[in-house]
Amino acid sequence: MNRETVVKSLIYKSLERGGSQVVSFVVQICLARLLSPTDYGTLALIAVFVTISQVFVQSGLNIALIQRKDTDEVDYSSVFYVSLGISVALYWALFGIAPVIASLYKLPGLTQVLRVLALILFPTVLNSVQTAKLTREMQFKKLMYSSLGAVVASGAAGIVMAGMGMGVWALIGQLLAYQIMGGAIMWFTVKWRPGRLFSWEKVRSLFSFSWKLLCSTLLDTVYQNLRSLVIVKRYGTDMLGYYNRGQQFPVIVSDNINGSIQTVMLPVLSREQENREQMKIAMRRAIVSSSYVVFPLMTGLAMIAKPLVSLLLTDKWLPCVPYLQICCATYALYPIHTANLQAMNAQGRSDLLLKLEIIKKAFDSAILLVTLFCFGSPIAIAMGGAASSVISTFINTAPNKKLFGYSFREQIGDILPFLLMSALMGACIYPIELLGLSNILTVFLQVAVGAVVYSGTSRLLKIEAYLYLANLLKSMFGRRLSLWRI
Repeated sequence: MNRETVVKSLIYKSLERGGSQVVSFVVQICLARLLSPTDYGTLALIAVFVTISQVFVQSGLNIALIQRKDTDEVDYSSVFYVSLGISVALYWALFGIAPVIASLYKLPGLTQVLRVLALILFPTVLNSVQTAKLTREMQFKKLMYSSLGAVVASGAAGIVMAGMGMGVWALIGQLLAYQIMGGAIMWFTVKWRPGRLFSWEKVRSLFSFSWKLLCSTLLDTVYQNLRSLVIVKRYGTDMLGYYNRGQQFPVIVSDNINGSIQTVMLPVLSREQENREQMKIAMRRAIVSSSYVVFPLMTGLAMIAKPLVSLLLTDKWLPCVPYLQICCATYALYPIHTANLQAMNAQGRSDLLLKLEIIKKAFDSAILLVTLFCFGSPIAIAMGGAASSVISTFINTAPNKKLFGYSFREQIGDILPFLLMSALMGACIYPIELLGLSNILTVFLQVAVGAVVYSGTSRLLKIEAYLYLANLLKSMFGRRLSLWRI
């Protein structure tokens, strides 16, 4: 796999995520203006149960399809039928327990909403296998078409439904439309169909890797959503709506930058899994490049949070600002988490992933209990999540010193300059908010000053990541290698 292939894949993946996130961002602004915090809180609550179910549907088998050296049509079809059977069983389980959940949280209307949203499990089956196939073959251009088409169509459907006063149903309709449209587009662009092929031997072989990944993913998903369940039970759906909305902006930034790099890195690392030196180089490049971009974006977002929320979402959403700022600190470290975990995935070390997840969740659970019973506020619960992210960084990097010779100390040394530069940038732009200017002017000045300070510092100190990305952009858009030629 040559450099041009990786760069092309990264470009298409970035365009897919970037374009989708921009459209989704605009859609979410429109919906937030039309809907209430209660609507978002209700969606966040039922999404917990559906998200956990989706983990079982995928079962880690999609990652196993990507990681495996030799994958054939029997593998793809077998995974599809197993996932479909699991989705049917889980749908009827959610259908049956929906009234119990509604009664537990004293929300009678929740039963019907959960039963409808759970239908999302079925298009997820097809989308998961198709995405795994395209990712394995690094056909990110087709993923870009699917994602962009789905987000535009589903966004339009959600806005129309919200404008008609349909409340939480607008959010449900948007989510269902996204999965259905994405699957429909891939059905016509991906030349793969589930055949009359099935092998329990193939499934067992894939599951020998994926069951540990399933357990680790399940632990992480349950814990990540446990905060939402605690918040809605103790503080109500409005507070969960603010908490959920505060996560939105950091998640968009983190997923777009970090996710683009890491999605491309998994198949790349899988092909180099027997070359320890090359894997370390690829890991380091992923961590350095993504951290260089994510750190200033998260710092800047935290600094402009108040005027930005007021400007885009209106003042009714200002209570989400503290959660937004805390989540910026939480998601800033995700490039390190993901790169280290993807390297272990590429090596087929799902056993390590499971062990790490158990250790992390022991710490995370202790932190959640302390914040819940000793401090008793949703802000404290969110801050506990940020503390957990820091501790998880130490834990995730520990095995890779032995596996690849890339220690925690080396990784911190690689990202420390970006952290300090981001802190300097934040100190420069925060005082602008105190000038009493209009929201739009405040945000504009903060973004402009932040960009100048960070890029200027990078140029002055000749930061490696800055020079690498600058040369990469020149090679992509310069005369010798234009974007069209790529």
